[in-house]
Formats: sequence, C-alpha cells, structure tokens
Amino acid sequence: MNKDTAISVKNVTLTFNLNKEKVDNLKEYVIKLVTRKLEYKKFYALKNINFEVKKGEHLAIMGLNGAGKSTLLKTIVGVYKPNEGTVEKSGVIAPLLELGAGFDPNYSGEENIYLYGAILGYDKEYISSKFDEIVEFSELGNFIKVPIKNYSSGMRARLGFSIATAVEPDVLILDEVLSVGDAGFKRKSLAKVKSMFEKGVTVLFVSHNVEQVKAICDTAILLEHGEIIAKGPVEEVVPVYEEKIKKPKKPKT
Repeated sequence: MNKDTAISVKNVTLTFNLNKEKVDNLKEYVIKLVTRKLEYKKFYALKNINFEVKKGEHLAIMGLNGAGKSTLLKTIVGVYKPNEGTVEKSGVIAPLLELGAGFDPNYSGEENIYLYGAILGYDKEYISSKFDEIVEFSELGNFIKVPIKNYSSGMRARLGFSIATAVEPDVLILDEVLSVGDAGFKRKSLAKVKSMFEKGVTVLFVSHNVEQVKAICDTAILLEHGEIIAKGPVEEVVPVYEEKIKKPKKPKT
C-alpha cells in the first residue's frame, strides 16, 4: 500500500447466506442440515468494491437505507471478513459505529469508561488522564456513578461518543453518530470532530444529513445495493444522491 494511503479497499465482495424457507425449530434445522436439505440464497451485501482513502482525506459514504454503508464500514474495521478482495489500513483507527455497544449494564458509567476504553485498546493510565474530559463532555454529571442500565439510549450514546473521541486516532470512522443527543450536543459533537480534523485525521463518514456531509467531507462514494454507482468530489456525488432520494419508491407487488 502506498505510504500516502490510509485505507485501501480492493475488489471487496461480501455475501451472506439466507434461508430459502422458514425453519420453525432447532430440531427441524438440524435434520435439514444433516440431510443437506437446507437451501440457501446468496445475498450480496457488497459487490466488487474498490476505492482508496488518502491520509488526511475526508470521505463520505452515502446511499439509501440498505445500500451497504454500515456493512462496508464494519468490513473495513474488521467486524466482517470479505469473501473476496482485501482491505489494508494504516495507523490507529477509532471506529464510532455502535456507540456504547461494549458497555456492561450492571456497571456504573465510571466503570464503563475504563471498560470501553480497554475495548478500544487504551490502558487504564491513559483513560485516567482523559477521565474528567470524558465526563465533562458527556454532560452526565452525577449520573456517572449510576449503573448504565438506568441510562436512556441517548445518555449511553453520549458517553460512548465522549470516550471514543477522547482518543487521538489517525483514522476516524463515523456512522451517523453526529445525530446523538439534543441540538446542543449535536453542535458540540460536530465541533469536537472538526477539531480533530486540524490534526490531519483521515475520516470516513456515513450520514443521511447532506449538510453535515458537505461540512465535513471533500470526497464521496455512493452505494446502491452493495455496489458503488458514483464517486468523486462531494459537490458531484451529492446531487446524484439527492436525485435518488426524490425518486418515488415502486409499490410492492
């Protein structure tokens, strides 16, 4: 991979096997599996995806619901392994995909800061140095001593965002996370992310918010049914996306 490249995605294809018929119980599933009567339909989540992200570049990944945006991000991060093709990465990556997914509901917010930080690969000493900053940014106050199970989904997401953005990554991966919280917290989140840009961080950003895409990104790719149908400067790709939004959906038959 070129030294100026942060992420290289080459010929990536990812498929899932979907059952052709409904199996009502485990016994029926095992019988069909053993007798080789369990039939699958191959579903292409991603198909022959090719692109590179240069260091310091801000790339938007756009598309309608079900286009494969989040699947692509998870493949880049390593949650999914592609059936074909390769993904190469350079530097420390901070994925903000499912905020708070690693929290233990029975632990307090304070305990989960250390747990979540460890999941992201940071030691206790580093997290301790960032602890006050995380709590202040999350706006949780005394709730930081309360078990996570008593948090609202918004509170969990705010804490997850505050922990993930307290790090200093080379690559920042954002999946709709700037919609977390109320209007004030959204503005603060956007400002936080923009402040990270000044350090030359590379960004992959998924959002349906065109204004946020224009504010954050300089290039974009547009996905449809797991394939790239457009890529280039944001000002060229966004109009194609907006045309897709305007098209009326075909009625189901």
